[in-house]
Amino acid sequence: MASPAIVAVNPEFLAKIEFMFRLSFRTALLAGFVMIVVLLGGAAFRSWLVVEQFVDQSRRNGDLALVVSASIQELGERAVDLERSARQYLVLQDETVRLRFDENLGQALAVVDRLDALSAKPLKSLLGEWRQQADTLRRGLDEGAGKEALAGTMARLADLNGLLKAAGTHWIEANNSQLLDALEANRMRLGVQIAGALGGALLVVIAVGWWLVRPMRHLEQGIARLGEKKFDEPVRVGGPADFRQLGRQLDWLRQRLAELEADRERTLRHVSHELKTPLTALREGVALLREEVPGTLTRAQSEVVDILQHNVIGLQHQIEGLLTLNAAAFESSRPQRRSVALKQFFENVAHRRELHAQARHVELRIQSTPDTVAVDDEKLAVVIDNLLSNAIDFSPDGGVVTLDAQLDGGALRIDVIDQGPGVAAEDTECIFEPFVQGRRKAPVVRQGSGVGLSIVRELVRVLGGEVRLQPGTAGAHFRVEIPNVA
Repeated sequence: MASPAIVAVNPEFLAKIEFMFRLSFRTALLAGFVMIVVLLGGAAFRSWLVVEQFVDQSRRNGDLALVVSASIQELGERAVDLERSARQYLVLQDETVRLRFDENLGQALAVVDRLDALSAKPLKSLLGEWRQQADTLRRGLDEGAGKEALAGTMARLADLNGLLKAAGTHWIEANNSQLLDALEANRMRLGVQIAGALGGALLVVIAVGWWLVRPMRHLEQGIARLGEKKFDEPVRVGGPADFRQLGRQLDWLRQRLAELEADRERTLRHVSHELKTPLTALREGVALLREEVPGTLTRAQSEVVDILQHNVIGLQHQIEGLLTLNAAAFESSRPQRRSVALKQFFENVAHRRELHAQARHVELRIQSTPDTVAVDDEKLAVVIDNLLSNAIDFSPDGGVVTLDAQLDGGALRIDVIDQGPGVAAEDTECIFEPFVQGRRKAPVVRQGSGVGLSIVRELVRVLGGEVRLQPGTAGAHFRVEIPNVA
């Protein structure tokens, strides 16, 4: 049998993970902001450098273009003066004119040296030839050459001035074009860097958000489960250290609430049991007195016995209501869904209340879709039974109770409507609270304890739905909505 492979884990990687879990929420959030600022700030700083470099280079190119243009123009003027003084010397052979020629030549060569110092490659060969032609002209004058012999040299100097002007213009344009090309290349690189910085910032936001949102969701889910009294599932929260500490505190609260709930249920069972035993004996004793087993009762004694019997029965209903509410709370923690045919289901539930309705001369009308849904039918049956019981009790003789069940976008909507006195506006906020009975009374005497609607609300919450009293002018209209049953 092959042995399982052992995967070596980099200790540095583990150390980084451990460091991340030690970070608090505030530290992680601050680190995320710092990383985003560094990324975007770096891109902005790079953009500023590119702009500064372009402005500086553009300024240098402008200054250089001004120097080249001015120097070439000055060289052209010196060349004209040089040619004029050369022609005058050839005619006059005057030493003063010759000195002026030498002076013009020196100034022109100084301009040539200035242009040569700019290291403009297109100008170098022309400047070298310009020196040669100027030297040829000077030697010709020294050797006494005639006007015809020097005419070609002076013409060539004029041509060279034109060529220098054209070459200088071309060189300036080439420099500007090169600057624009460099700017375009930097712009492309800068665009890539900005896109990378934005992408990096987005990744940081996603990473920090994922690291922080997930534990927030776990906290919300844990709190929601505590509110729904689901104490069997531990609360686990990851992420930053303070979030995990909060998760541990919530889990401690879950355990504490589970203990308190268990104590409450146990105490309620014990108290109810302890009360039921003497209450049963008391009810039997009152029944014996009412039947006059110990002896004949006077009229006053019979009235006292009737009062005792009425209160004993009421107390017994209160205790049974407590037990029923406690059982509903216990059962609510264990929902079990199964496939149910709606029409048949509601007909069966209504059939259980048929005798009750006949005794009150009330008609039950069932309107249900024939669809099949997935729902906890036992808990839903208790919900419908309690709503129908209330509706029948509060309906007038010959009234109609309507049970309507329809599917609406995958959710089950159940309406129970009667024609009774309805619910007073003062009772709409508290009608679902335990042991609360509305101000408006039923046409018949009811022995209820006021926990029926509380049980309805408790069970509907377990089914993931909501029950509410719909506004209306006559009768009571209760609506139950249970999502995601299709």
